[in-house]
Amino acid sequence: MRVDAKKLLYEAKIGNYAIPACNFIDSDSARAYCRVAEKEKKPLILSYAEKHQGIISLEEAAMIGNYFQEHSQAAIVLHLDHGEDKDFIKRAIELGFNSVMIDASSQSFEENVRLTKEIVDLAKSKGVQVEAELGHVGANELVDKTGSTGSIYTEAESVKRFVDLTQVDSLAVSIGTAHGLYKGTPKISFEALDKIRKVCSIPLVLHGGSSSGDDNLSRCAISGISKINIYTDFITAAFTSVQKDAEVNNWIDLKRTGQLAMENTLRHYYEVFHTKIYKE
Repeated sequence: MRVDAKKLLYEAKIGNYAIPACNFIDSDSARAYCRVAEKEKKPLILSYAEKHQGIISLEEAAMIGNYFQEHSQAAIVLHLDHGEDKDFIKRAIELGFNSVMIDASSQSFEENVRLTKEIVDLAKSKGVQVEAELGHVGANELVDKTGSTGSIYTEAESVKRFVDLTQVDSLAVSIGTAHGLYKGTPKISFEALDKIRKVCSIPLVLHGGSSSGDDNLSRCAISGISKINIYTDFITAAFTSVQKDAEVNNWIDLKRTGQLAMENTLRHYYEVFHTKIYKE
């Protein structure tokens, strides 16, 4: 069922738990996530990233997301992840996404504010929630000899000003995670998270959740993070499961094995994030 994204995140914020935002790249991955959410009776943010348009088009993703919102008994938000192009975000809204992210985190503070406010003004009239990013969550693919992932930590001093200027609904912050797989476990700054939480009135989002460590993510969920993005762990689990299953010798079994691994991964993260059962 289609649910209000803003309401869902505020319930998580008040309840001290996080909702998983699961990136889907086809109907199989979306179906796996929705099947678990329905069985567990827990909310799900079905997320599609702009960078994945080479795998699946925005129009295809919208059809898949809208289908599951309409036919699943689970509480589902269809979310655009890391939207960078204004026209792309606008199309997503027109196609039925009820939550979008404008990622201008690589820009200056002033430009981030301007671009974010532009999307907020566009989305508000449609009843669509907007997520922005302050600071910058880098990628493990960019790790250099110093161990840098290209991340820029979010400064608590700028958070309140950013939220006041943009009127954004949720905010992704950079506190030590990065996109992709880690070599080891990241060191998350819970001190930085605490400072940000104290000055921020809206739900906070953590990107780069995959392989960040269960203890880290569990602590984030009860310390102010209301939404945690997961992608790499799903596709890694699916691929590893297929490789290990000697009985997989045809395409149908391969798909089933991969989906089952994704389902088990989401079921695991529901526990790690302390996600509560959705009540209408």
